[in-house]
Amino acid sequence: MSPASMTFDERYGAVTARDGRFDGQFILAVRTTGIYCRPSCPARTPKPSNVEFFPTSAAAHEAGYRACRRCLPEAAPGSPEWDLRHDTVGRAMRLIADGVVERDGVGALAARLGYSVRHLNRMLTTELGTGPLALARAQRAHTARILLTGTDLAVSDIAFAAGFGSIRQCNDTIREIFAMTPTQLRSRSRSAATTPGAVDLVLPVRRPFDAHGIFRWMADRCIPGMEEASAAGFARTLRMAGGTARFEVREDSAGRLRLRVHICDLADLGPLVTRVRRIFDLDADPVAVDRALGAHPELASLVAATPGVRVPGAADAHEMLIRAMVGQQITVVAARIALTRLVRELGETVDATDGGPHLLFPTMAAVAEHGHEVLRGPVARVRAITGVAAALAGGTLTLTSADDGAEQRAELLARAGIGPWTADYVRMRVLGDPDVLLPGDSAVRAGAGAVGLPSGPRELTRWSVRVAPWRSYLTAHLWRANTPP
Repeated sequence: MSPASMTFDERYGAVTARDGRFDGQFILAVRTTGIYCRPSCPARTPKPSNVEFFPTSAAAHEAGYRACRRCLPEAAPGSPEWDLRHDTVGRAMRLIADGVVERDGVGALAARLGYSVRHLNRMLTTELGTGPLALARAQRAHTARILLTGTDLAVSDIAFAAGFGSIRQCNDTIREIFAMTPTQLRSRSRSAATTPGAVDLVLPVRRPFDAHGIFRWMADRCIPGMEEASAAGFARTLRMAGGTARFEVREDSAGRLRLRVHICDLADLGPLVTRVRRIFDLDADPVAVDRALGAHPELASLVAATPGVRVPGAADAHEMLIRAMVGQQITVVAARIALTRLVRELGETVDATDGGPHLLFPTMAAVAEHGHEVLRGPVARVRAITGVAAALAGGTLTLTSADDGAEQRAELLARAGIGPWTADYVRMRVLGDPDVLLPGDSAVRAGAGAVGLPSGPRELTRWSVRVAPWRSYLTAHLWRANTPP
């Protein structure tokens, strides 16, 4: 059920049941206390007459409420609505989470979306109850909370790392939102980092969560030197705005998903956490997905066997396109061999004193200039890959996680060497579009045949309409059905 379509009574029912599935999907605010909470807050349920709901914590704060100290609503999983919505508001929220406002300002955000600042502010205020500045401020407060509770950094360093203009602005914002000073907020944490140079934190995730499946996906496609993967963890290096970063995600003995980050610039922490959440599809609504897919007899056993399947996202949009082009029409093993050679020959080496991955994916300029020396296969295919890399490096082709899906697909299909499988695979993994089927994928067709679905591309496409808007998750299940245990 979409939060936007829920009635007051349905939302109040979720609050009464303390239903954690709705954490992050809407905010409960209590007029008599002036506090806003996540739906699963353990505090006594207020009377309906004292309650109002907001789509975001930023909107609740702008309305004069402060965050609950017990449930810390800013620490809830993100809303799956931004995966479902590919309109301007959804794209704006993904860009704000990526730190665009902190780095480049509201004007740059509006320009990326093709609107004036005034019109963008009006759209966000109408839909979400507040504008881009307040939403970005909430994002800064979220980053500051992570640093306060996950590191022993000085508050002055945290203020600027989170994107605040001054220490005073940080202190004032923390007090306004959490009704605590930064020091008091830190003292409530039991999980301060103990590893020098690292930030350690627990990643909120909606259950069920198929950790084994997504880690196995990563392991099958892992590029040695740049990535490491096992049955219970994944690590890699990547570029961020402030420099290189390395992260490790693992499942601990208590079943929690833990993240350890090494970064050059603390200002990259918020965007990096957002990116990791996208890679592991942590803001999905698995209950809604499983309910929709499991309602069909052909899929019921798949869903029952593997609840909470996730669709892996992308660490970097440009990298994902190159990896998809290298992998089209060849096996996963062959693609991994080719990409390993590409990274080993053209990737940059970074400090690896902690023993982690030490290679970066090659820059688009490096692939454009030297890709033909490393890549194997038909000349036309290699030329297509290096040509796309040159277009990305030169800015004549843009590709981001906040693109309009239809426009992105059309622009990619207009490029030589990019077919429907590649364009749709990129749309699934870069945009996080939940409704992408890959009928031309041989593993998808084989999986479909194995579970009794039509295996022909046209027939499978026609059948898949009944599970919209969750066809990306159907694809993930069919991939898994074709994978040996």
